Order: sequence, then C-alpha cells, then structure tokens
Amino acid sequence: MFKALVIEKDAAGYRAGVQQVDDSALPPGEVTVRVDYSTINYKDGLAITGKSPVVRSFPLHAGIDFAGVVEASEDARFKPGDRVVQNGWGVGESHSGGLAQKARVKADWLVPLPEALSTRQAMAIGTAGYTAMLCVLALERHGLVPGMGDVLVTGANGGVGSVAITLLAGLGHRVVASTGRTGEAAHLQALGAAEVIDRAELSAPGKPMGKERWAAVVDSVGSHTLANACAQTRYGGAVAACGLAQGLDFPASVAPFILRGITLYGIDSVMAKPSVRMPAWERLARDLDLAKLDAITTEIALGEAVQAGADILAGRVRGRLVVDVNR
Repeated sequence: MFKALVIEKDAAGYRAGVQQVDDSALPPGEVTVRVDYSTINYKDGLAITGKSPVVRSFPLHAGIDFAGVVEASEDARFKPGDRVVQNGWGVGESHSGGLAQKARVKADWLVPLPEALSTRQAMAIGTAGYTAMLCVLALERHGLVPGMGDVLVTGANGGVGSVAITLLAGLGHRVVASTGRTGEAAHLQALGAAEVIDRAELSAPGKPMGKERWAAVVDSVGSHTLANACAQTRYGGAVAACGLAQGLDFPASVAPFILRGITLYGIDSVMAKPSVRMPAWERLARDLDLAKLDAITTEIALGEAVQAGADILAGRVRGRLVVDVNR
C-alpha cells in the first residue's frame, strides 16, 4: 500500500484527495519508481480542482512531475537504485502520476537525473523550470547572446518566469520582469531582474506594432500579453511562448512578423523527445543558480497539495512548490 492524491469523477461529482492505494492500482509501464518529491504546476492546479478538463482517465493519481529512485525495471536503460526525473507525456492527465509515493511509467518517459541535482532540486525545477530552459535554448539557437538588449519575461512570479529570470540573468542578459504582483519587485530583482514592470503595460488590447523594446521574450501568459510582446519585439528578435495563464487566444497582427522579421517559437515540454529533454536537464544542472532556486521554493506535504492546487490557480503561489510525498 502507498499514499497517492487520487482524482475521481463519478455520479457523486469530481473530487481529489489523498488515499491509501494498493500497488495493483499502478498503471502499466516498464519502470516502477519510489517517488521522493513531486511538485504543483499550473496544470496540476487545473487537474486537482477540475477547473479545466485536464484529466482524461479516472480514477487517476495526480502529478505531472516526479523525481525518485528506480525500484524495479524491465528496461535495460534503468536499474534499481538509479535516480530519475519525469515530466509530461500525459502523466497526471491520462496516466497516473507523481503526487504519490510510487509511480510506474514507460522507460522512454524517464530522464536520468544529473549528478549535480538532488531529487528535491529536480522538483524545485520541475516542468516549469525545465520549460523555462527549453525557452532559453530556443532563443539561444535563434542567436540570442548577452548584450543584444533587454529580454522580457512575462508571468515573472510564476514557476516558468522565476526560473527563466534566474537562468537568463545568470547567463549575462538584462532581464525585464512583467508581473501583476509589483509588490514582489524586490524578490524578482534578487533573482536577477534588472527592471520590473506592471503586467498592465502588456495585458490590455494593444496596437499591431509598438515601439521596439525587446531583443527576446519568454512568455508564459498568452493572449494580449503575448500579442503585445510580439508587437514590441525588436527587428529580427524572437519570442518563446509556453503558457496560457491569461488565455488561449492570440489577438495579434502579422505586422511584426512581416515588417520586423520576428520569430515566434512554440515551446512544448510535454511530448519533447529524450534528445531534447536530456540537454535541457544537463544545462539546468550546469547553469541554474541553486541558491536562487532554493529562494523561490516552498516545500509542502502531500496532504497540502489539494489546497495548493487551488492556490496556484488563484495566483497565490510565488515561485515553485515542492511536494514531499512521504510526509
């Protein structure tokens, strides 16, 4: 038996809560993992609360991320005792996930955890931080180097935004953080933001073309914010879009693309191949300031995860939430 945050939907309605479950409840997969830590992402909040139809199979153990130690493996790439990290692949949506003391998944979905990172640090990074790294890598492939100009990070107090600021500042970029919580400016500056602006500057309907301000953008917000970020990106610049906190819509014009030659990169962290994931985790282990990561991390117990799911949707969470599934 082990503890898991179980999501159920039946005639009695939609609900989530911690339960004792039997090993027979684990789904098919080649590798069984003793989970050390999981985390709460925005998608986890949607799944736990049922505010969006994220979960597609019931009952299901919540949690799109986990890090832990291999307990058993039918795949030669992993052996008992190996430390691993998992993000995406429909885990926590259609396949039981990591807000549990055990998980079983396909071997292809796991990444060996770099030696420099603990399992707790891996979940302090989580899908949010790994996605932030994918954004940075896309911008670097586009040609972004320090000194080219300001890099905008939207949703700056969220998980993606917090890690993106830390990464970009650590790499030598001048970062401008956009947030609705301007009272957190000192916190964002401590992470490396050179300037903090109110999200209101970007979140309302704007002009098709604005003043050129950004060499590059990491956007986790979508909607008008993404449209305005594109409209203000400098000639030849790039925008990495990975989220939809403001909305799924993109009320924009083609003008920045055909008159300024900007590029919009869509960043998918869920179905990315191992050849994409492994370099991202290696760069995180090398480039991320772990002291700053700790400063944006709050640890909670598994029993607190349901409330945390509601809190993250309400914008009451700063940075990253790590869940110790064994307490």
